[in-house]
Amino acid sequence: QVQLVESGGGLVQPGGSLRLSCAASGFTFSIYAMSWYRQAPGKERDMVASISETGTLTYYADSMKGRFTISRDNAKNTVYLQMNSLEPEDTAVYYCNVVWRGLHYWGQGTQVTVSS
Repeated sequence: QVQLVESGGGLVQPGGSLRLSCAASGFTFSIYAMSWYRQAPGKERDMVASISETGTLTYYADSMKGRFTISRDNAKNTVYLQMNSLEPEDTAVYYCNVVWRGLHYWGQGTQVTVSS
């Protein structure tokens, strides 16, 4: 079955950086686009970034442009999210996502807290 396992979250000071990873299994990773979403307390889950199957195309939500970078390693079945210049407003649970056979699959999420 499809499994997505996120890691790399934690507590970081404003202006700091984190790199999230999502290890995927149970499907042919290299032929599916992958996405990162986040959900802050009391808010909806919003897309952060997405990346095409080969990694040649990427999309970022406006507030992440220039600060976040999504990438993937198809040999390792892993997608990454490099987050720089973190702000308190980036505090959220970050989720990895794939749409496989028309259904959304999610990992368990990884908490990112930006605070001094």
